[in-house]
Amino acid sequence: MIMKRLEMGGGKIEEHGAATRFSIPPTSSRAYADSMWFNYHGLRRTDFPNKPTARMTLCARFSHEADQLGGTAGFGFWNDPFTLTGGGLLAAPNCVWFFAASPPNDHYLCEGVKGWGWKAATLKTHWSIAPLAAVGVALAQIPFLGKPIMKVGRTMIAAREKLIDVAMTEWHDYGLVWEENQATFAVDGVTVFVSPAPPQCPLGFVLWIDNQYAVASEDGKFKFGMIACEEERWMEVEGLEIL
Repeated sequence: MIMKRLEMGGGKIEEHGAATRFSIPPTSSRAYADSMWFNYHGLRRTDFPNKPTARMTLCARFSHEADQLGGTAGFGFWNDPFTLTGGGLLAAPNCVWFFAASPPNDHYLCEGVKGWGWKAATLKTHWSIAPLAAVGVALAQIPFLGKPIMKVGRTMIAAREKLIDVAMTEWHDYGLVWEENQATFAVDGVTVFVSPAPPQCPLGFVLWIDNQYAVASEDGKFKFGMIACEEERWMEVEGLEIL
């Protein structure tokens, strides 16, 4: 499978022996840095190349644990909802992936699962959620309405997540099997999470590390931006296979 490379804001993709390193340099809060592979360049979302049943395996390690990562990183399948890839329109997000986020990221999508960390996650939404989400965001800014509005909002999406209890800075084998009725996540050959509600729409493979954050907190706070960090951050990957 042919991968498109993206290197922004000093991000680099380099070979380190048998591994490929995706790195971002020290960053400011004024500029976006990213290094990424993806397989859906130039395609409309309806033509994205991956559908159930799809399988992904790879071996990976990171320079930092999730709380010190200074942004987001991960690998898996999504619909690239926030760019113009899909025919010039934004889309409601759908994903099946391993996802890491450091504070101040706060994606509180599932009851009882904190909004940052190293996670196995799926998110299934419908295009009609977009206008309702805009209304919900506005209402959530009214004092005392944020938390109940967000609770209602979480009932309108199919989000499933589980924190992964492994050291990100050590090499681990990660596996994902995305089927129509479930998605199974494994680490070192052991199943760590089974989601019963994955999306069924076409998705594209993505693997990235960046310095971005997004807040959609339990109490209705919303914010987006970049994270300043004085250190380089990286992810190394070996043996990527997508079937």
